[in-house]
Amino acid sequence: MNKRLVVTYFNNEKDLLHATSFAKKNKYEIQDVFTPYAVHGLDDAMGLKTSKLGIVCFVLGITGAIAKLWYQIWTSATDWPINVGGKPLNSFPAFIPVTFEVTVLFAGIGTTIYFLLSDSRRWKKKIRPNYKTVTDSEFALVIVPNNAVYDFSETKNRFKQFNYLRMEEIIEKVNNEKD
Repeated sequence: MNKRLVVTYFNNEKDLLHATSFAKKNKYEIQDVFTPYAVHGLDDAMGLKTSKLGIVCFVLGITGAIAKLWYQIWTSATDWPINVGGKPLNSFPAFIPVTFEVTVLFAGIGTTIYFLLSDSRRWKKKIRPNYKTVTDSEFALVIVPNNAVYDFSETKNRFKQFNYLRMEEIIEKVNNEKD
């Protein structure tokens, strides 16, 4: 089975943004976009959802901090109370450095595990544009045509309004058969 991809190259970010929005509205599957620098508004044009990674990191960090504070207070004041030098048993300022370290540990390890277990687009095989100028001075939009009766010349005409530099069709062989 073959998979058709269309790679369109642009000279500036404005044309890329408009072409990406157009492709999304016309139900083209946007496989990827390559840019030489971060383009504001590109994630909205591609229809990408906001990442939950920040929320997951925050929740795991707070969980680690609360768990470590509880454990330190429980061990020093309840389970094994030792009065050292007349200091209070639940000395909160003494717990802050270790609590901070455990917060960072929980957030870092938990976020990494969440990222690895999530359905990330990074794990899918992607097409790489052939030209060395992409991500150096040009922008590239990789789309998958949306219908079975696809016509490359029709796609070229539809995207002509966005002032593309060149457009190429790549036919990628996909092997889904089990050996």
